Amino acid sequence: MQARPQIYAQSEPQGASMSTKRDHNTVSIAVADKNPIVRAGLFDYIARDERFVVREMVDSGSEFISVCERHRIEVGVIGWGLPDMTGGDVLRAVKRRNLPTRVIVYTGDFSPAVLREAVKSGAWGVTSKADDPLVLIDTISSVYQGRMSIPFVDISALMSDPLENLTVREKELLRALANGWTNEQIATRIGISRNTVKYHLKNLYEKIGANNRAMAVAMYLSSGPDRF
Repeated sequence: MQARPQIYAQSEPQGASMSTKRDHNTVSIAVADKNPIVRAGLFDYIARDERFVVREMVDSGSEFISVCERHRIEVGVIGWGLPDMTGGDVLRAVKRRNLPTRVIVYTGDFSPAVLREAVKSGAWGVTSKADDPLVLIDTISSVYQGRMSIPFVDISALMSDPLENLTVREKELLRALANGWTNEQIATRIGISRNTVKYHLKNLYEKIGANNRAMAVAMYLSSGPDRF
C-alpha cells in the first residue's frame, strides 16, 4: 500500500501570487489563518492537488476580504479565530460585498455555536482541523462544484436561536455575565450559593452550545441584548 503523503511545515512562499504553474482551468484558492504553521501546511497540501492553485495566504480577515475583492478567488479557506475578526464576521462581510468567493471554515472549534453561526452567516463548508486533510480537499472540490459541505448535523437545530428557550433565571444569569459579574457577585445579588451559580452556568452553557463564559456573552451581545 502506498504511504499517504505527510504534511511538513515550511516557510510561506513570498509574492502576490503563491503559485503560477497551473493553467486557467484550476480553482483559485485563498487561505486565511492566524497560525503560520497551519498556513504553510495548507499551502503544501492543497498545492499538491492539480485541480487547485493557492493564490494568496494571509493571516487576517481584512486581508482575506481585500484579496477576494482584488482577485478572482473561487474558494476561500478561513480559520474561525482570526486576529481582527471572527470567521462569522468574514462570512458576513463577503456576503455584504456580494463577493463570489465560496468560503469554507477550517476550525479547531467544532462546537454547535460555531457551526450555527457559520451556517447562518453563509459558509459553504465547515471542516475540523482534527480531520484528515483529505476531508478538506474533498470539501474544496465539493464547494467549487456548488455543493454545500456541512457536517452531518440537525440543520433545523442549527438555524434555530439557542437563546429562545432560556428560562427567566437563565436569562438573568446571561445578563449578569454580560455585565461582567463574577460568580460570587451573581450569588450575592441573586441570593443563591456559588455552587448553585456554577450548576446553573454549566446548564446554561450546554443549552446554548457555548464552551465558556466569553462565548456565552458573545452570543448574548450578538443576539441583541434588548430582547431580554
